[in-house]
Amino acid sequence: MKPTNQKIAFIPKLYCNIFGHDFHVSRKVTLHVKEYQCKHCKKQATTNGNGKLTELTPKFMEINSILEQMYSRRALRLASNSYTDNTLRVTG
Repeated sequence: MKPTNQKIAFIPKLYCNIFGHDFHVSRKVTLHVKEYQCKHCKKQATTNGNGKLTELTPKFMEINSILEQMYSRRALRLASNSYTDNTLRVTG
């Protein structure tokens, strides 16, 4: 049997246990909601309704993807409405 690489996986976890996670933004869902990933141990987190970091579970992944779809549709709709409003004001 081949030896496993448990020492390699253990070091980042140990680092995070001692110094804490070093989260970086991995995905921007909306202006206020973002997904984060730890630079060392690859643990994922997201912001909850209160703005605090929580572990990124499949439930939160689904919520974030739906929220991103709604946000992008709304932004697209508002951008197209403001374009038509500006066009009408200029010609009118």
